[in-house]
Amino acid sequence: MRRAARLVAGVLGLAWTLPNTLVGLAVGLAALPFGARMRLRGPELALVFDGVPWGPGGALTLGNVILHTGDSLDRDCLTYAHRAGLCEQPSVRLVDHERAHVLQYMALGPLFLPLYFLCGGIGVRNRFERAADRYALTGRGWWPWPRPPMDGRVD
Repeated sequence: MRRAARLVAGVLGLAWTLPNTLVGLAVGLAALPFGARMRLRGPELALVFDGVPWGPGGALTLGNVILHTGDSLDRDCLTYAHRAGLCEQPSVRLVDHERAHVLQYMALGPLFLPLYFLCGGIGVRNRFERAADRYALTGRGWWPWPRPPMDGRVD
C-alpha cells in the first residue's frame, strides 16, 4: 500500500512540475548540438544534460531536468554555507543537492520558481539552497520549511 501511494505521489509530482520540466527539456535539447549529452537518471527522477555549454558553471534544475555544465554530476562540491564562510562542512555530492531540487519542484510545481526567487535566488540565504545542502549532507530534509511539531505544540 505504501509503495502504491509513493508511485501515485511521484506521478502527480511529475505532472505538477511538467511546465518547468518542458522549459528544462527545451534548453537541454538546444544544448545537444553544442556538445551536451543527455541521459536518464532514475534515482534522481531526472533527465540530465551534462556538458551544457552555457552558464557560469555548475548545475541548474528545472522540474525533472538537470542542466549541468560539467562532465558528471557525480562529483563533490562545497555547500553554500561553507563557501560563504559561515561554517565548515564536508563536501557534498552535487547529484544529491540537485536531487533535492527535483523533489522540491515535484512538491511545488509551478510555484517553485516564484517561491525560490522570493526567498532570495541563488545564494546561502535561500532556504531552498540550504535545504538542498542539508539533504546532500544527510539524505534527509529536502523540504525548505520546518515541519510543525507532531505533538501540536507551537514553539
